[in-house]
Amino acid sequence: MDDSDPNAISKTKFEHEHGSRRFGLRETALTVLIVAVGLLLFAGGSIRRAAEQIEPGPARDVAMALSEPAGWLADELPFNGWAEDATAWLSPDEDLGGGEGFVQAATQTGPSERPLVTPDSFDPGELGARAAKLPLTKLLVTGDSLAMPLDVELARRLAGSDVRVDRDAHVGTGISKSALLDWAKLSAQQAEELQPDAVVIFIGANEGFPLDFGAGRRADCCGPQWASAYANRVRLMMDTYRRTGSARVYWLLLPTPRDPERAEIARTVNAAIRVAAQPYRAQVRVLDLASIFTPGWRYRAAMLIGGKDTIVRESDGIHLNDAGARVAADHVLEAIARDFTR
Repeated sequence: MDDSDPNAISKTKFEHEHGSRRFGLRETALTVLIVAVGLLLFAGGSIRRAAEQIEPGPARDVAMALSEPAGWLADELPFNGWAEDATAWLSPDEDLGGGEGFVQAATQTGPSERPLVTPDSFDPGELGARAAKLPLTKLLVTGDSLAMPLDVELARRLAGSDVRVDRDAHVGTGISKSALLDWAKLSAQQAEELQPDAVVIFIGANEGFPLDFGAGRRADCCGPQWASAYANRVRLMMDTYRRTGSARVYWLLLPTPRDPERAEIARTVNAAIRVAAQPYRAQVRVLDLASIFTPGWRYRAAMLIGGKDTIVRESDGIHLNDAGARVAADHVLEAIARDFTR
């Protein structure tokens, strides 16, 4: 010992007065084991949650594999809950008032309450799942005059197969006008009598009439009130045609009409159709003919088909002609082939 080193003197004096205690290898291992067991018993759930927060990849896979036993043990024993209760005062919940939480919101089922999201709202393909294809035996092609000559083209393409095609176009009718024909009643009748596996509907040439949106109030086209009222009518029809999920519906969006006023109506109709389909995306396919025939929402009477500029619209600037119907049929049959075997 160096007497000139005060630190050495003080350390020696302390050890002399209080004794010296050092952990051996066995005691160190026992201490580590006790700490590890304590973490497993009291913080197993936290270990698993920490692993779940890691970005997907090999590191997360390894962390999850190591943390699963700890998480399982925490689920089986009460110690994790005791630890959370004992330390809750360190991070108390803020007083967030009397609003509803997720648990309360998830129990709402009344007709006036917020609608709940259901599995029907998701197209399985968008979730990475591959839905089993269904057998196609009965196809209904319906709508107003827009459905013609598409209905004939689809029937021709499916001739000789085991698919029965029912064509039921109603010229001059519309969803926003029910004096001539009520599409809510017609769709219910079609679904009940024909029992189609798939429904192709192309309608919207006669829209824009004022619509009721509750409490005796009426809205003119084409603001949000009118669009919401129209979407609710479309949604009712979609729900009817899908037959509680057993059928598939292919609703065609409108290509841009030549007339600017009609184009404004068609734009709103298309927006309403998209919104209406949201709860039923597992069964309802919205087919965007507008992007095919009138990209950028600009009217055009002709388009390239097989490298040749071909007229695809009728002279009225609204309907598809035979060539246009063939293009639309290609698009429809491609969509049907993703859902059905035939």
